[in-house]
Amino acid sequence: MAEVSLRHIEKVYPHAGGKRRAHKAKDGEKKGPNLKVTDEGVLAVEDFNLEVADREFVVLVGPSGCGKSTTLRMVAGLEEISRGELYIDGKLVNDVEPKNRDIAMVFQSYALYPHMTVRGNMEFPLKLRKIPKEDRDKKVEEAAKILGITQYLDRKPKELSGGQRQRVAIGRAIVREPKVLLMDEPLSNLDAKLRNQMRAELIKLRERIDTTFMYVTHDQTEAMTLGDRIVVMKDGTVQQIGTPQDVYDHPSNDFVAGFIGTPQMNFYDAELVREAGGSYTVRVGDAQVVPSAEKQARLAANGVGSQSITLGVRPEHIALSDEGLNVLNGVVDVVELMGSTVNLHVNAYGHDSVIVAQAASLMEHAGIVKTGDAVSFSFSGNTVHFFSRETGLNLE
Repeated sequence: MAEVSLRHIEKVYPHAGGKRRAHKAKDGEKKGPNLKVTDEGVLAVEDFNLEVADREFVVLVGPSGCGKSTTLRMVAGLEEISRGELYIDGKLVNDVEPKNRDIAMVFQSYALYPHMTVRGNMEFPLKLRKIPKEDRDKKVEEAAKILGITQYLDRKPKELSGGQRQRVAIGRAIVREPKVLLMDEPLSNLDAKLRNQMRAELIKLRERIDTTFMYVTHDQTEAMTLGDRIVVMKDGTVQQIGTPQDVYDHPSNDFVAGFIGTPQMNFYDAELVREAGGSYTVRVGDAQVVPSAEKQARLAANGVGSQSITLGVRPEHIALSDEGLNVLNGVVDVVELMGSTVNLHVNAYGHDSVIVAQAASLMEHAGIVKTGDAVSFSFSGNTVHFFSRETGLNLE
């Protein structure tokens, strides 16, 4: 229905009472624990740029306090934009009232009217727009059918489960047929089983309604499964924008690498060595790893020289092994039985390494692994990631 364009968007919260509480940074700015603090105030969102295509599903993801909800609220008009330009369907909307932006928003807390029935909640925005009753009823029935809540239309919110209430909140949003549908952590109040069900429902929903989605979550599993593209944020700044697979396979820095993926990526202190012939090897602990030809080419193209690095390896790319040059050794601290898989937390070279092993193959290779057992493991050169020790950036 509409494109959304955020150009150099920033949000500054002025100092309360003109007071500043921060330590001076080198560049003359003041820096709090996470967000920048300038003479103007706290910079909650800094130079945010994003182009959302028509009918695209974009997910903003990051830890609490990273500025993702503030960004969404600026798109909704619930927060004033301090600097930058916001366009919806090609129209500059910085100073346009929320009700006139042709957007709808679903909140974390459902925000349903307790004294109204489900039907009353869903048709309320249509009443405000003075839509005739016949058309209201038609739109409500259609939305209820899509969301599977037709049988609950005459109930009050208190008679519904959390998942049903969230469906009502979504239904109230989509009956307006908005150009842009904004969702601010809509599943965070649900239990794990309901979250999984609602994720599937949202994937089906986006195929049935003709609208553009912007979705905020701190749950990287939601981001990976829902988004056409994901925007990873930290401390008010964008760290990386890309498809879920691209961000997973090619994280831009060590923060993105550690945030995306469950369990999170393992990191090791290592030495990247460029040999006399131009090829690279990595030395970590007692092991020596040779990067794949593709990775070698990318490192060479970037002119990367020998240096101390942070080596990243995902838990699912590590295998128990006691043969070869790239074997590392450690001691099992924790064994997590996950059903078909086993998560082994191994203390190796001062770091907690997580190894995801298939339960059947683990039994074949090492038998029953217990806390305190010594294990050896390895990983191949085509699965490793190289991060600068100084900047955290991906050297590829």
